[in-house]
Amino acid sequence: MDTRLLRTFATVAQTQNLTAAAERLHLVQSTVTAHVQALERELDLRLFDRLPRGVVLTAAGRVVLAQAEAVLEAESRLRTVAASAGGTGGAVTGRVVLAAGETLVSARLPGVIAALRRSHPGIEVDLRTTGTAAAVTALRTGELDLALLLEDSATFPDIECTPLAREPLVLVCSPEHPLARRAPDSPTDWTELAREDYFLHEQGCSYSDHFIERLLTAAQGAPPRITRFGSLEAARSCVSAGLGLSLLARANVEDALAAGRLTRVPGPQLRDVTVQLARHRRRWRSPAAAALIAELPHHFPN
Repeated sequence: MDTRLLRTFATVAQTQNLTAAAERLHLVQSTVTAHVQALERELDLRLFDRLPRGVVLTAAGRVVLAQAEAVLEAESRLRTVAASAGGTGGAVTGRVVLAAGETLVSARLPGVIAALRRSHPGIEVDLRTTGTAAAVTALRTGELDLALLLEDSATFPDIECTPLAREPLVLVCSPEHPLARRAPDSPTDWTELAREDYFLHEQGCSYSDHFIERLLTAAQGAPPRITRFGSLEAARSCVSAGLGLSLLARANVEDALAAGRLTRVPGPQLRDVTVQLARHRRRWRSPAAAALIAELPHHFPN
């Protein structure tokens, strides 16, 4: 059986859209359709129901998908072993698909990838920006090899989550904001903070969600005024303009703090958020993935 058909089938199952699958595979849509039809003829099964908005796996398709992913994983292992035995001098090669939220993608992972290119030039890292829920789903479907989650607690029956580091958080404002002039020995409390305006990362960002819960608990009367952005840069820009406060990972604002564009707000002690390394429990960990995992701790605070 041509494993190209299985790879196309698995990609269509993940995207639930022929056009999206074609873009991901760098094929034309007619080729994707032909691959799916060829596999259906070979197996004598209908794998997808075609709907106006996309395609959905049939019951038979869900069974075949699990086996197809196992075959593709076995093929990946075989290629890795063959590459290692084919005169590469023991060098680790291969592709690793890694996902993380924007907090880590912008602040930590560029350094990880740069270091890995120097130590293992044969490893290709495909970096994707996504939240916890989407990352867990992609690990289950095999679309991802590894994910970094900013979650103090992450428990899933089929996903192994290992604490990797602690990411410090800071509450920041513009140097012209009234709170910037507060003396360190007279910090703000939660009740006072609940009366401020906030520009925070989008819903689903664990540390922003927990911070909002604490503000709501402390609020007396009207709830705090909160705007949430899908972009950390948008939140930073609003705060730099003096429009309000933001809670961000220290690594995302170190340059702005050093340059004086932002300043820390004297206030309650903020708990660091845990960085969890997530991978599927039953999937093979390639040498390339192992090399990436070994590099990660060098780029986070102790």
